[in-house]
Amino acid sequence: MAIQDQLHQALENHFEEMVDIRRYLHERPELSFHEEHTPAYIANYHEDLGHEVKTGVGGRGVTAVLEGAQEGPTIALRADFDALPIHDLKDVPYRSKVDGVMHACGHDAHTAELLVLAKVLNHFKSKLKGKVVFLHQFAEEVAPGGAKPMIEDGCLDGVDVVYGTHLWSTTPVCEIEYQKEAAMAAADRFIIRIQGEGGHGAHPHTTRDAVLIGAKITDAIHHIVSRTVDPMESAVISIGRFEAVNAFNVISDSAELEGTVRTFKPAVQELIRKEMERITRHIAAAYGAEATFEFIPGYPAVINHPEHAEIVRRIADSTPSVAKVTHVAPQMGGEDFGYYLQEKPGAFFFTGAKNPEWPVAYPQHHPKFDIDEKAMLTASNTLGNLVFETMGIR
Repeated sequence: MAIQDQLHQALENHFEEMVDIRRYLHERPELSFHEEHTPAYIANYHEDLGHEVKTGVGGRGVTAVLEGAQEGPTIALRADFDALPIHDLKDVPYRSKVDGVMHACGHDAHTAELLVLAKVLNHFKSKLKGKVVFLHQFAEEVAPGGAKPMIEDGCLDGVDVVYGTHLWSTTPVCEIEYQKEAAMAAADRFIIRIQGEGGHGAHPHTTRDAVLIGAKITDAIHHIVSRTVDPMESAVISIGRFEAVNAFNVISDSAELEGTVRTFKPAVQELIRKEMERITRHIAAAYGAEATFEFIPGYPAVINHPEHAEIVRRIADSTPSVAKVTHVAPQMGGEDFGYYLQEKPGAFFFTGAKNPEWPVAYPQHHPKFDIDEKAMLTASNTLGNLVFETMGIR
């Protein structure tokens, strides 16, 4: 039996355990930078397998090392484990037991699939040519995130290649989606603060209306992408918050706008930053007010290394539990896996988790988000075969 088939069979034999772990974690979610029980659970699991375990990596991260019987390359596999401040509205037995907190992005499943893969790869230890480093990352959901401090703490020391996957609830189960280069966008944040002069709603001529100025700025910055950025490049500017608290008959003296910028190239990112600052300052001045612009860099873009993205495609194509492999357009969502790919070669891909019988597939970050748990088999199979490929095991 080919080693890919052996891996597939072994993972299927442990699928029930994988589901149990995922549901156990789903009931006990922990917010970014507040994870305590989850990293302890992960560390104990790896310690029981006899792996070399390090806790508190970069803060709350956990790393575990499986050393093969023979010399060879070191491959890192990453899974995140934090949850979101969302109330779980699913009607399922494994619904979150923590009010206002849930695994609405699949990080519980990422953890379960990596833990069980670690157990299964132990069975192949005599065949492994090198090391496998399991990166269990905290705080992916909230910048500055957990990847950067884990890297600074040495989690990639000695690593030759790094791979990761994200379950995707709107893509059919058993499908793999990959991108040759730009997989996910840089996700930055901005805050615009306007200071005008308030007054009575009946006497607007005596004021410097912060709401009007904010509206003008909103309109102008939304033209940056269509009229300043090269049309061959991709970029998004979105304002998610516009606040000017006052009574209905009072013209506000101040307003605050907050939003996000999504780009793939640093040059485009910098162009947008400069244009937004210029527009903000000059529009406010034109109306006799003042405004400040704050740009808060978020995660870098997830840029795959083409050679390794091609390896993902080829390996997924030959993985027993994968029904279809598709090259997809870049996602404008953000992910701090980009930090790993700035340091080491590798690739990040998506694993479909949509159950074909569900009438609605709720997206990530939705209060009714859920996955077809068979997706964990697809993900762990693909990651395991990437380990075999990196080590030259046939």
